[in-house]
Amino acid sequence: MIFSKIVQNNKTIKTKYHIYFWLGYFLFNVIRWGSYFDDYWYSLKSNLVEFPLHILIVYFNIYILIPKFLLLKKYKQYILSLAFSLLLIYIFRTGLNYLLVTKNIWPEAEGIQEAFTFNHIIAVTLGELYVVALATAIKLTIDWANQKDRIETLKKERLKSELNFLKTQIQPHFFFNTLNNLYALTLEKSKKAPEVVLKLSEIMQYVIYDIKQQKVSLLKEIEYIQNYIDLQQLRCHKNATINIAIDGDISKAKVPPLIFLSFVENCFKHGDRNSNNFYIYILFKKTKQNNLVFTVKNSYETKEITSVKKGIGNTNTKRRLDLIYENKYKLNISKSNSVHAVDLEIPLTKN
Repeated sequence: MIFSKIVQNNKTIKTKYHIYFWLGYFLFNVIRWGSYFDDYWYSLKSNLVEFPLHILIVYFNIYILIPKFLLLKKYKQYILSLAFSLLLIYIFRTGLNYLLVTKNIWPEAEGIQEAFTFNHIIAVTLGELYVVALATAIKLTIDWANQKDRIETLKKERLKSELNFLKTQIQPHFFFNTLNNLYALTLEKSKKAPEVVLKLSEIMQYVIYDIKQQKVSLLKEIEYIQNYIDLQQLRCHKNATINIAIDGDISKAKVPPLIFLSFVENCFKHGDRNSNNFYIYILFKKTKQNNLVFTVKNSYETKEITSVKKGIGNTNTKRRLDLIYENKYKLNISKSNSVHAVDLEIPLTKN
């Protein structure tokens, strides 16, 4: 019963490590007590008798008593069960030593000592408790470390799943908006419709194939944003002044895919389309601290910004930033003097 429990629960530590531990501890005890008594043959015999009992009570405590009583906060039952187990171990250990090893059952004490005296019971029990405590502490420490690793793995998998879900949200959200634009152009029988289809196909290729990775080239992301801007200008913003500036060497920079798009979308969504002074300014700047600063500014229409329904873009992006960078990013969104501004700073790390 006990050993079947050991086999079932011995998944956190491989069997070979159990064997290594007990062999190492056995040799240590043989050498230690052999040196103490200057009698290695006696030490070997006594340890051969005692070690099976050590192993028995250690595994009984780890795999039976702790799960059944201690983990369920049944402290009295645990203490009584452990005390009774120690009493049985004492009886068997003393009897076997007397029959198989030596009539002097306590050679480290002065004079000839008898079994079942108070001092002898305490000495043997403390020795067993030492073995039980040592082995249990090692097992629980390893279990704690393994459990921590499992929790971290599950957390990473959950975050990865949520990030993938958020990315899949962005794709239909973007295509829905673009198809609406294309539909409007076809209603107008505009000659721009084929060019929109071409731009849309380039964007679809990027979204379907490239953003499956956790990080993409910043240059590709800028190219994607440029295609999106071209689509918007073909549709209804041909008079807008739009500038994209790059400051610093970003040729090797990588960023999460589609992390800037919602902020650019909002420029067109809430921009002052009726004004000839409508502009959008976008800056990608690499800092000396190896951070990327993304800035986008646009003129906006006050009435428009209060009437448009709140979309999923910004909420989605903020959630992704929280998941990817935790507290290692800075995001500031402000409005003043008919200018809407977004400043985002993220670290450019290899991981």
